[in-house]
Amino acid sequence: MNLTWATKDMGKMLGEKEEKDPDAEKKEEERQEALRQQEEERKAKYAKMEAERESIRQGIRDKYGIKKKEEKEAEAQAAMEQASEGSLTRPKKAVPAGCGDEEEEEESIVDTVMKFLPGPLFDMFNKK
Repeated sequence: MNLTWATKDMGKMLGEKEEKDPDAEKKEEERQEALRQQEEERKAKYAKMEAERESIRQGIRDKYGIKKKEEKEAEAQAAMEQASEGSLTRPKKAVPAGCGDEEEEEESIVDTVMKFLPGPLFDMFNKK
């Protein structure tokens, strides 16, 4: 059943035996090696590009006095360790700005509801 117009895949579907290439294993190894080599070259290229980018970034940081995130975190950690030096307890966590700074007067639920009432209703409840 040799059809000249049929592709190899169609021949396989029709039940023909697949032709064995004697050098197929060798070709596959060469192909795999070429893929590995291309991948290594690509990784080296991108590592080089990233190193160049990082040197440019560092130049900008130096010019404007900007610190890396890791440097900021390391300095904050060092400051926490210095502050807690000699202390037997673990260091306290920093309180975010605006949390607990002011003594806030607690409002009752009625006061909160009164804020959201429209004018005429507010006046009715206020005339008590």
